Amino acid sequence: MISPLAERMRPKNLQEYIGQKHIVGENGVVKKALESGFIPSMILWGPPGVGKTTLASLLADELKMPFYSLSAINSGVKDVRETIAKAENANFFNRNRPILFIDEIHRFSKSQQDSLLGAVEKGIVTLIGATTENPSFEVISALLSRCQVYVLQALEVDELKSIVVNSISHDEFLRKLNITISSYASLIKISGGDARKLLNALELVVSNCDQSKPIMITDELVDKIIGENLVLYDKSGEQHYDLISAFIKSMRGSDPDATVYYLARMLSGGEDPLFICRRMIILASEDIGLANPNALLLANACFQSVHQIGMPEARIIMSQTAIYLANSSKSNSAYLAINEAMSLVAETGNLPVPLHLRNAPTKLMKELGYGKDYKYAHSFPDNRVDQQHLPDKIKSRKIYIPGNNPMESKSKK
Repeated sequence: MISPLAERMRPKNLQEYIGQKHIVGENGVVKKALESGFIPSMILWGPPGVGKTTLASLLADELKMPFYSLSAINSGVKDVRETIAKAENANFFNRNRPILFIDEIHRFSKSQQDSLLGAVEKGIVTLIGATTENPSFEVISALLSRCQVYVLQALEVDELKSIVVNSISHDEFLRKLNITISSYASLIKISGGDARKLLNALELVVSNCDQSKPIMITDELVDKIIGENLVLYDKSGEQHYDLISAFIKSMRGSDPDATVYYLARMLSGGEDPLFICRRMIILASEDIGLANPNALLLANACFQSVHQIGMPEARIIMSQTAIYLANSSKSNSAYLAINEAMSLVAETGNLPVPLHLRNAPTKLMKELGYGKDYKYAHSFPDNRVDQQHLPDKIKSRKIYIPGNNPMESKSKK
């Protein structure tokens, strides 16, 4: 089976690597590190398709270091530990410590990132993480402090053109064809600066042409074969995560225009409407919460309605709900409260419930004081009573802090 063009054209050495001259060029920090024979653990931060994975692999090749690769999307703590164990065993037979490459490291949970710390500290592995998200927010500080962060830049137009030209002249299949390109504009627009998408687009265009005749690639031909929907949204690729992230952050930021725009982008690209609805339900509780409890009801009703009706009419219901959520007052007090409570439970363990709150179904329990002196709230004015409910050790601990909005201001009173 023939591998995709993007895989066939993956650089074999740093001389073939295109882009990122600021770190791999003659005066680049990574280039100098290679010359010294030692590279530090690092985080490669940049947009999709700019060469993060390729660079990590080439660094291992240059220094003849064993290379282990994991994807944060489908790997857990067990996979990390098993890979580290393999790397530790490899250290007995190699002078150079192995490289452990984690693709999309920003998707690792805190516990998964914690599992990497020991191996990095002890020098069992040199960690190279790749991320499209700001590592300051997505990578735990303990791990971040042990890594150098290198920013990879979006590929320039000339660099993207070079990738196409190199592919046509050097790929074992394309070089046998008579291919001419009259304009690169549509290919570059389609790629969005992503070399992988650029080569996928080129391969798709060529495969849809009569290869027994000379092939002239024009902007019109590219647009006709690929179609904008296919190229502007790839629900199995990184834009799947980028667009849902932008959608959520636009609602959280109370921007209805951007909210509907990203909703349209996802629906036009074939995203599962119920996936989008589930994310709106989560946002309704996490980011709106007690500032407007009706938001959760509407988001849940949206999910049920979309499930029953389906597309294309469901887009109207989703638009109504998304705009409502974007315009709603915001509060993350419930989110913060459960996080604080979970941390408190982890910190203090199973503290004894106060005796007056305990259930007393038997005579012995009553004799032991279970339920004694319990104050029934409905027997007091306004159905409120002043009594201790938390365990003794944490009786004064504040867990829920009302948000600054009209609805929760009533709770403060």
